[in-house]
Amino acid sequence: MSDYYLHEGLAQPAATDLDKPYWDGLSEGVLRVQRCNACQGWQWGAEWICHHCHSDDLGFVEVDARGVIYSYERVWHPVHPALKDQGPYIVVLVELPQAGDIRMVGNLLGDPHQEVVIGSQVSGVYEHHNEVETPFTLLQWQTD
Repeated sequence: MSDYYLHEGLAQPAATDLDKPYWDGLSEGVLRVQRCNACQGWQWGAEWICHHCHSDDLGFVEVDARGVIYSYERVWHPVHPALKDQGPYIVVLVELPQAGDIRMVGNLLGDPHQEVVIGSQVSGVYEHHNEVETPFTLLQWQTD
């Protein structure tokens, strides 16, 4: 039995040149998101150009892994064979006010039958997968 929120067996995320700072940050226990150096606009997911001003002068900035639940879904149907015996689980869309209100998707830890309240405060939890050939870390969320 693992200590992971969802069963093992899902595809492992692979960092690209574009989002490597994000994945490296997670492995270090910090959240880094993209910000434009030209207009200071925030964005997520990572892109080669700014959504606001179209500059290609982008970087990654460390932000506090805290936000509010903007939306959620309680997943009952397994979306991958590795999840066939697991359900339900809760997926949340978390808004980060300190980072221009960008939104990130992740799992909500805890009882999968818990009441989920839009606007609830959540904080990030770093789930390290170090026992695999290429270690990686996932960002999960928990209510405060």
